[in-house]
Amino acid sequence: MSEFIKENKLQKGMDKVDAKDAWAKLMGNGVNNYTSSVELKNETLYISLTSSVLREELSMGKTKIIAMINEELGRELVKKLVLR
Repeated sequence: MSEFIKENKLQKGMDKVDAKDAWAKLMGNGVNNYTSSVELKNETLYISLTSSVLREELSMGKTKIIAMINEELGRELVKKLVLR
């Protein structure tokens, strides 16, 4: 499977899906209810939230969230987190 992904240059698309899944898994239902979109562009993960209070709360732990997501993915995929 990984060879097929490599041959057809699908890794970027797979990374986007993996990042979205990792966010959903790590943040749980509470945060996911307020998450409207998750996008990975280059090495930046963009999270759109519907709650400004939650956005402020999560912004205090950005480096920890990035570390948790990268650990879940098994490699250094996310370098920056943008909450909007």
